[in-house]
Amino acid sequence: MKVLVVGGSGLIGGDAALYLKSHGHDVTIMARSVPTAPVLAALPFVQGDYVNDDMSDGRLNGFDAVVFAAAADIRQVPMDGSVTPEDFYRKVNDEAVPRFFAAAREAGVRRAVYIGTFYPQVASHRIGECPYVTSRSNTDEAVRAMSSDSFTVCSLNLPFVMGHIPGLDIPHIGALVAYASGALSELPVFAPKGGTNHITSHAVAQATLAALDHGESGRAYLLGDENYSWKEYLELWFEAAGNPQTLEVREDDHPLLPNVIMFAGPGATVSYKPEAVEELAYDRHQINATINTLVKAYSEA
Repeated sequence: MKVLVVGGSGLIGGDAALYLKSHGHDVTIMARSVPTAPVLAALPFVQGDYVNDDMSDGRLNGFDAVVFAAAADIRQVPMDGSVTPEDFYRKVNDEAVPRFFAAAREAGVRRAVYIGTFYPQVASHRIGECPYVTSRSNTDEAVRAMSSDSFTVCSLNLPFVMGHIPGLDIPHIGALVAYASGALSELPVFAPKGGTNHITSHAVAQATLAALDHGESGRAYLLGDENYSWKEYLELWFEAAGNPQTLEVREDDHPLLPNVIMFAGPGATVSYKPEAVEELAYDRHQINATINTLVKAYSEA
């Protein structure tokens, strides 16, 4: 199958691209710029900006399937006040993502997987309150509504994701490793209230392959691996870094896990049993091992 992975220069899309390639698929990456990680740069590449480009220009022709892992989150919101979060998310998610999927459908793509977020399912009370959660809910519903006999679409909705691709630097992961090792001594050492579910990018890649093969059209799958309080989660990083700590839990804004990214609400605990683990054939109980891999890789770098 000839597969286009949109957002394939990043962690989630990149891991999916590599996994699909390893299972015999003809994989091409689409992103705004060429991937920086050599293992991703070695894959065929098509330049594309799904927000501003006209995707009906033929660049989607010839692909059997699309994996879309490029919808925007708080990291892309302009901080200069030039646009409100509501207007930004409306343009880049609510409008641009369904427009891309419509272009893919018209180009003859028959199967598509949309990589979304878990918030519309696990924190539905935030729809209409939080611009980000509202936008991702609108986008997910609009994309899945395109499902038909000739265009199979499902979504994989993810919790917090971690993973490692050699040569791909992820600033947040690097900061966590430095924090746990004691290299950021200027930052207070504690854990915020609450917690969440976590998953690895490798598990997401496994689920993506299964979803392309036999995912139920029109369905939103809630993926996940392990539930941790933020205290438990951060203590895993400190342990892996050889600097074990028993962390105090505070209501203060955490320097690496600030309230602004806690879209379920500051101090909220999001804990659940993930769906369709066997149906989508993805590994679980991978978080601690992945943290150890990341600490080793970033420490050596």
